[in-house]
Amino acid sequence: MDLELLRTFLELNRTRHFGRSAEALHVTQAAVSSRLKSLEEQLGVTLFERTRRDMRLTPEGGRLIRHAERLIAGWRSARQDVSLAESSEQLVIGGSLRLWDVLLQRWLHDLRRAYPEMAIIAESQSPDVLTRRLIDGTLDVAIMLEPAQLDIMQIREIRTVTFVCVSSRAGLAIDDALREDYVFVDWGLTFGLDHRRTFPDAPESVTRVSHAKMALEYINTVGGSAYLPRAMVEKEIEFGLLHHVEGAPTFERQAYATYPVRSPRLERVEESLALISG
Repeated sequence: MDLELLRTFLELNRTRHFGRSAEALHVTQAAVSSRLKSLEEQLGVTLFERTRRDMRLTPEGGRLIRHAERLIAGWRSARQDVSLAESSEQLVIGGSLRLWDVLLQRWLHDLRRAYPEMAIIAESQSPDVLTRRLIDGTLDVAIMLEPAQLDIMQIREIRTVTFVCVSSRAGLAIDDALREDYVFVDWGLTFGLDHRRTFPDAPESVTRVSHAKMALEYINTVGGSAYLPRAMVEKEIEFGLLHHVEGAPTFERQAYATYPVRSPRLERVEESLALISG
């Protein structure tokens, strides 16, 4: 099977739009439509239910996602492994979207400096995709806030992430910050529950975002307040671009590394985690 058909299918699932998928894949809309039709004909099923305003995965399309991700990730890993056969080894790392800008971008830089000859594949995905790839063996290690508890996986605490409430306005109290231009950042289920218990009377935020970089750019541009990792906003606070919200409690969450208990790269994985734990 042509892997481009699977890539096109996954991109359509991500965007649910032929035009945006074509733009991302650098092809025409006609090519995207033709690839989807070819894939459906090869499989003998319909992958999307299409209307004028909507695209929805069929049950068959939902079952294909995992297989498509595994085939593409496996081919990418195999291609790098073969083409770089003379290099000592490769490492495939992943991180949750929530943590990449907060913690893992720097880890990638440190890995490259520490192991200049090693082939590295890095990706940012949702926790469920990361877990599937760990199980499939196409990912060596993943960093998440709330990893799945699986017997075949080693889970190791690597870093405490402290969240502080910051604002574009100086001298703002926490009660006012929660009412005026507050940006709720989705740091996972546990954070959401703690946030609700701590601020039971706070109104629902009209602005909600999925990760830190979105919130930071938003409040720097539009204004507002948000809970963000302390390490991420230290420079902004030092230069007076952001300010601590008065009376705001801090929250702490643990970041965990998850990797297979039995792995041919186990020693290298554990060595690489020392760079993020230190």
